[in-house]
Amino acid sequence: MQFDLTADQRAIRDAALRYAEAELHPLLARMDDEDWYPDHLMAKLGADGYCGLTAPVELGGAGMDLMGAGLVAEAFGYWNLNAAFIWGPHENLCLNNILRNGTPEQVERFVPDLCAGRKVGALALTEPGAGSDALGSMALRAAREGDDYVLTGRKMFISNGPVADLVLTYAKTAPERGAKGISAFVVETDAPGFSVAQTLRKMGWRGCPTGELIFDGVRVPAANRLGPENGGVGIVMSGLDIERAFLGLPYIGAAQRCLDLSLEHAATRRQFGQPIGSFQMIQGMLAEMYAEIEAARTLAYRALAACDGLARGEGGRGAIHMLTAASVLHGAAMIASVTDKAVQIHGGAGFVWETEVNRHYRNARIASIGGGTTEVRKLIIAEELFRARGLDLR
Repeated sequence: MQFDLTADQRAIRDAALRYAEAELHPLLARMDDEDWYPDHLMAKLGADGYCGLTAPVELGGAGMDLMGAGLVAEAFGYWNLNAAFIWGPHENLCLNNILRNGTPEQVERFVPDLCAGRKVGALALTEPGAGSDALGSMALRAAREGDDYVLTGRKMFISNGPVADLVLTYAKTAPERGAKGISAFVVETDAPGFSVAQTLRKMGWRGCPTGELIFDGVRVPAANRLGPENGGVGIVMSGLDIERAFLGLPYIGAAQRCLDLSLEHAATRRQFGQPIGSFQMIQGMLAEMYAEIEAARTLAYRALAACDGLARGEGGRGAIHMLTAASVLHGAAMIASVTDKAVQIHGGAGFVWETEVNRHYRNARIASIGGGTTEVRKLIIAEELFRARGLDLR
């Protein structure tokens, strides 16, 4: 197994780190302090070649694999996790899903604008009454009327929802079939009947617009349906595997930033006549942070490499499903632990809202909730362990 980066991968990582330090880090304080959304961000990222990393060059993308895109995600998370979670849902949840599951006509119609950052993308799965049971409890309906589907219902906790131009949305086209009656649609948000009910005020991910979306008889052309009718569950599940692997990387970048800030603080903050970094208890916390980050990074990139090998429609079950769930399960525990230690090392300064470790501490809490809760991730892993050994619990 290859554990070292290639020369090309190092170049991608180093360029992304330089770019994020120059362009993203200066935005962080205002985003977090004012819950400010930088509406120029996606167009800037698109113009500078950081949108559509996995899209073909002929569509305006960079032609990277998921590993390369993951290195960019980690670099963005290091310098501005808030900005990374505007870019990530656009880049991975919307653009990459359309790229993987769309027809050639759909890909050509939607992907170039997403690559250029001319349009902002989002994915809408969860609802006010459908979170962990997002498929079974889904209430959004899509009724076929001629060449259109009419969508009626709500979506909740949608990252980029309040600012998106395109929303990859899941709806029940055959409610009587439960999870097997779901279809996927690309909804253009200028369609009549679409609106934003509310933009949510959050403890973390500030400046990343998250909201509740209303579909009040929104007419969506059948040409905007992604995949076959009632075939949405496969898109959901394979997309969730890639999401869990990919969106863990910005948190690893943020954790690395917390370690670096803590090292600097421990070397310069003096108590009892010496740097606090000379105390064994502080050294112990720093050592634990390093080990936790390295373990999470190794697992995350292993999961992402496995996702690179997924064929169209694959995922959502088996070894890859278990591996990506384990990656995000471990990553969420890691970021909670690392940010807690960073605040502890910084002492009273870490408790102050405006310090960078405090921003990361508040951001960390969503890691055990978004993309499937910690409890759901454990269920996935246990179920796949039993299934892999042919053990039937029924």
